[in-house]
Amino acid sequence: MEQKDKLSEECGVFGIYDFDGGDVASTIYYGLFALQHRGQESCGIAVSDTEGPKGKVLSVKEMGLLNENFTPDTLEKLKGDIGVGHVRYSTAGSSTRENAQPLVLNYVKGTLGLAHNGNLINAGQLRRELEYSGAIFQTTIDSEVIAYHIARERLKSKSVEEAVGRAMKKIKGAYSLIVMSPRKLIGARDPYGFKPLCIGRRDNAYILASETCALDTIGAEFVRDVEPGEIVTISPEKGIESDSHMCLGPECQGRCVFEYIYFARPDSRIDGVSVYESRIRAGRFLAMDSPAEADLVVGVPESGNCAALGYAMESGIPYGQAFVKNTYVGRTFIKPGQKSRESGVQVKLNAIREVVKGKRIIMIDDSIVRGTTSDRIVRMLREAGAKEVHMRVSSPPFLYPCYFGTDVPAQDQLIAYERTTEEVRQMIGADTLGYLRQERLKELSGGLPICTGCFTGKYPMKPPAENIRGEYDK
Repeated sequence: MEQKDKLSEECGVFGIYDFDGGDVASTIYYGLFALQHRGQESCGIAVSDTEGPKGKVLSVKEMGLLNENFTPDTLEKLKGDIGVGHVRYSTAGSSTRENAQPLVLNYVKGTLGLAHNGNLINAGQLRRELEYSGAIFQTTIDSEVIAYHIARERLKSKSVEEAVGRAMKKIKGAYSLIVMSPRKLIGARDPYGFKPLCIGRRDNAYILASETCALDTIGAEFVRDVEPGEIVTISPEKGIESDSHMCLGPECQGRCVFEYIYFARPDSRIDGVSVYESRIRAGRFLAMDSPAEADLVVGVPESGNCAALGYAMESGIPYGQAFVKNTYVGRTFIKPGQKSRESGVQVKLNAIREVVKGKRIIMIDDSIVRGTTSDRIVRMLREAGAKEVHMRVSSPPFLYPCYFGTDVPAQDQLIAYERTTEEVRQMIGADTLGYLRQERLKELSGGLPICTGCFTGKYPMKPPAENIRGEYDK
């Protein structure tokens, strides 16, 4: 299997219910467009008309980017006042059109449309149980396991939201869900709060989205975050209803810290905490804990820029732009196959010789996974004439895999595993190397409980005994 050197994104989910009956497909498109950074492998939109035939769902799912697959004509055909959308990066299950979301499930009680961000750690066990009871799966993703369980629980529940709650008691792992039933829009977040989910409102329409930047894009106001373990039900009759029976105490929660370090857009707020301010703070901490004498602080675009600015603010060393980024190239790790990823670094970034020549450079990036991208960017600066390159990383070293939706690979593929910082520095060719200290992480989330498993090996829940990475790919 080809290997990649940057963290893999999660997914982006978006749902809307317009109580006035307006078509929502174009709004979903623009909401997903704001979330495109969360997944570039596939995209999809499913809509339904709550006043039309019950259970009739129109959907389009394709591989690739939104603007490559959705035209004005495509959106015009998607008539409906309730809908869900999804952009995907695969962490389990192969990257194929069949695995694109939203999933649309027809069953005896009607139709469900489901969009999921996250990764289940007991999907294999649940899938086998379903298969032995006669279930036939169309995909290799754990999201279909969730959809099946919601559908089954619906047969013995008074409402679809009750069915979602029953299913949540069976599934384990990380998930933010948006479920579209014929007359309701439901959002659910796992009890640990791994993945973000928020509620918005625009006029008489209610929105669920992975990040607040999607609300800003469509001109909606932020209402609040969905709490860890909470189920929210949106309907014209009752507005927003909440069921928090799955909520755990703060001591058990574990938000993915990489939302603040890397995944989320800097203009988003996750659980009330500004992502931009988190990254500025990370840069300040690096300047305090890993100072270096230099002439210029630069960030590796885009995710390193805010931390670089924070480093410059704290250290007093000027902040500058050392790289030009080709904005028409997707994030490097999205490219299938190592050869295209390697060329992707040169295609995506180019150093500005006039900025770095003869200077001592502090270069900030969000993470080092395998180290091959860092090696090439350090070399790029040297070839542009940099006298010294001091690398600073706004996360601690990766030492353990992630099982909850972030594609941190196995230990033997992590450059920092069983290597000292000095050994890693030599491998990437920097003059000095400094990481964010582990004890600083909680300050990035404003004190909210976070998951640090990929750095410490201590996860909010017991990790699976079996390998869940692409387990169902055959």
